[in-house]
Amino acid sequence: MLSRIAESLFWIGRYVERADNTARLLDVHLNVLLEDPWVDEPSANASLLAVMNVPAEPPVTRADVVRLLAFERDSASSIAGTLSAARENARRAREVISTEVWESLNTTHVQLPRWGRGSRPHDYFVWVRERTAVVWGLSSATTTRDDVWHFMELGRSIERADMIARLLMTRNLEGTTGPNWTTLLRSCSAHEAYLATVRELVSEERAAQFLLVDRRFPRSIAYNLDRAETILNEIEGSAMNRALADRARIALGRARTNLEYSPVREILDSLTEQMQDVQRACSTASDLIRDRYFLPAASVAWNQEAL
Repeated sequence: MLSRIAESLFWIGRYVERADNTARLLDVHLNVLLEDPWVDEPSANASLLAVMNVPAEPPVTRADVVRLLAFERDSASSIAGTLSAARENARRAREVISTEVWESLNTTHVQLPRWGRGSRPHDYFVWVRERTAVVWGLSSATTTRDDVWHFMELGRSIERADMIARLLMTRNLEGTTGPNWTTLLRSCSAHEAYLATVRELVSEERAAQFLLVDRRFPRSIAYNLDRAETILNEIEGSAMNRALADRARIALGRARTNLEYSPVREILDSLTEQMQDVQRACSTASDLIRDRYFLPAASVAWNQEAL
């Protein structure tokens, strides 16, 4: 496979997943602002933008957050920007992706302008989640499990681990008590799976353990780090020059084992630092994957990778 095609596939996976999780994160944040009458809104908004690595001049209003993370078409950190970028990468990889996947991304891009800043944010977020689910469903149903599938899934897994870490960091946003664990489970579409698996009422430690290290739930951090490791191994096979890929796997594996073998109470006591470690591992792995598989001249310094 041409390196430019592999790179486009990788970023389709990352961008589609980023749009989905940004919509979930924003929905949670806006609900917290509505439900908590004592929240320090400017501080909470600024803290959220810091979590997402988006610079903004204080004081940061709710409208600023929605504009920068939902509707800014030129930003790789906003929903609109990532969906447009996913479509552009799909256009570059049109020769290897299925017609159904291309049409779903193109349709999403065409429908974006009707969601202006006057739209109700929650309705927009629901639409984004539905459109990204359509993309992943069609991809799963129409893509051969070869390198096309592997590179899209690799991007998706790394991005999901990174974004779930950011979502959990909203528990400690400055100026607010943060969303409760039931809200976080629901935002990850994990509440029903949690009840079916744990069979107990939601508690801080059990919910955190489920989202952090459950090996069977596809939105847990450990599941996605392990999935990325496995895909890297499948892509490499018996290749001789696999040092960079091995370093990427080591970075992901170290972050995963740190979560799996640390007491959950210890992780919760330093949740922000622990989640930043996950983000650094994802960023390091992404850089190593770029150096191993993609043309250096075609690489772009994506602002979401900066921590």
